[in-house]
Amino acid sequence: MSDPIAAALFEAPDDLDAVNKLYRERNWSDGLPIVPPTEERVSRMLAGTARKRDEVIAALAPGFAAATVENIAINSVMAGCEPAYLPVLIAAVEAVADPAFNLQAIQATTNPVAIWIIINGPLARELEVNATFNCIGEGVWANATIGRALRLILRNVGGALPGEMDRATQGQPGKYTFCCAENEADSPWEALHVERGFAKTASTVTVVGAEGTMNMNSHSKDAAELVHVFAQTMIHPPSNEYTHGGEPWLMIGPEHAEILQRGGVNKAELKRRLWEASKMPAGLMSVKDRQRVIDSRTAELGPIGLDTLLPISTRPEEICIMVAGGPGTHSVYVPCFGNSFAATREIKS
Repeated sequence: MSDPIAAALFEAPDDLDAVNKLYRERNWSDGLPIVPPTEERVSRMLAGTARKRDEVIAALAPGFAAATVENIAINSVMAGCEPAYLPVLIAAVEAVADPAFNLQAIQATTNPVAIWIIINGPLARELEVNATFNCIGEGVWANATIGRALRLILRNVGGALPGEMDRATQGQPGKYTFCCAENEADSPWEALHVERGFAKTASTVTVVGAEGTMNMNSHSKDAAELVHVFAQTMIHPPSNEYTHGGEPWLMIGPEHAEILQRGGVNKAELKRRLWEASKMPAGLMSVKDRQRVIDSRTAELGPIGLDTLLPISTRPEEICIMVAGGPGTHSVYVPCFGNSFAATREIKS
């Protein structure tokens, strides 16, 4: 086996303490205990796909090592994945390598950006990926291990080790794992993957460069009020999105989505209203940050003064919306990296 982690299979016994000690010493772990990726376990994981173990799926920045089916499987074993999850991870690796996603910047930035995985379609339900209560929290095996496996792949294949090529100043907990499904059953709108051009019967992975989460707890039953408070949440001066024109995401709770739909606000209309209502005066930014906006967005917006209203994205359509969570008066604003656009890939066996 050419992969260094694969080669290490021969260097440590199938012993939890010994393997974890070895992986800590070699910086192959995310800081949590790993499952020893023995040849037997890796072979069992590889049974989850029809693709050949030496097939190269992508070269992953910033180290640009080849992510093969085999080393994706190895890291999936380490994270505790089931073999049925392997096609999801392969599709996720394909997605993060999309040039529009800008993995090089995401992996090497000082920003606290994590990769959020959103799973849509029949496979999300088959694998029991959580889309409802606590969907981006703990408690469900598929969510936890799929998100963790991608992070291990980005470390061990992509080479993004904290303090080395990963230069995140603080990072964030989502860099351990950040994965959920869309709650298609309770959404009044078309599913995310359908909006992005896939058949309703397809199963997909969407990857997002997410800088964090902000709870939006509103008990309002009025659609216009919800749009207003959501837009006010999005406005924040020290923002990559306003600096470059980003791709902000909103995870709308089913209760809020239903209120919006009853009030005549569909997904496209919500994007349009949020885009208008979240425009921010450039004067709210610091002098140096405003200069970055001038450097980045003058060609798009023309001369930028203190009173110039900066849109959070270049077009309303670049505000992204999905529905997830259980009952409750909560939605989530997910500010994003600004120099990255989400990528979606179909999951294939």
